[in-house]
Amino acid sequence: MKRLAISLLTLSLLGGCVTTQSPTGRSQTLLFSAAEMNQMGDASFDEMKKQQKISKDAKLNAYVDCVAQRVTGALEGPAQRWEVVVFDSPQVNAFALPGGHIGVYTGLLKVANNQDQLAVVLGHEVAHVLANHSNEQVSRAQMTGTGLKLADMALGAGGVANKDLYMAALGLGAQVGYILPYGRAQESEADIVGLELMARAGFDPRAGAILWQNMAKAGGAQGPELLSTHPSHDTRISGLQSLAPKMQPLYDAAKAKGLPKCQIAK
Repeated sequence: MKRLAISLLTLSLLGGCVTTQSPTGRSQTLLFSAAEMNQMGDASFDEMKKQQKISKDAKLNAYVDCVAQRVTGALEGPAQRWEVVVFDSPQVNAFALPGGHIGVYTGLLKVANNQDQLAVVLGHEVAHVLANHSNEQVSRAQMTGTGLKLADMALGAGGVANKDLYMAALGLGAQVGYILPYGRAQESEADIVGLELMARAGFDPRAGAILWQNMAKAGGAQGPELLSTHPSHDTRISGLQSLAPKMQPLYDAAKAKGLPKCQIAK
């Protein structure tokens, strides 16, 4: 009976799968709806806020929120204010989740030295959401037989009891002991989409290569958590350097609108 139930669940999911293209033209197979992904994102972010210490620094929070809202404000479609939380932790990391959530660790701000460099990271993380990378991860886990509990929860059959599985599927494995990392193709795609997004928001795309040079120096040979599944430092820096001139007109156009600067108030 258990095998039958698993087979029926898998068939029902595959029957509803969608084959589409990512923003860069890569083929994607997605088993879950936007509503289901948002449910996972909401549950995961709620859990993160319970598990992690949240920064009470009002000036720091205002600065990060300013950058995040400008980046997300450049997205197409209806305007949406994303929930932004700064976690008080030395981790050099940040993430974005379906449902409109962004988390930034204070350790990142020691490496991302200004608003443009922070926008590089946030653009990259929001790009993961925009490109349905979380949906790809959950779908891949389901199709390879490792994501049945995830499927149960996404379909509303299992509640939210196993939130660690949600979080692993959404790229938060390092924080909860599960590892379901984005692949290098997804990371490279997020670099491209994210740099365009931050340039449209009025941040200097030339900061991309500088930011990742800083990242490469952080944390010794292993680098910070944010680099764990990413392309090599040299490959990423070279790619961002070549992309920056293409994004420069977008930045210049946005800058001409006189967008407000984001900075930590003294």
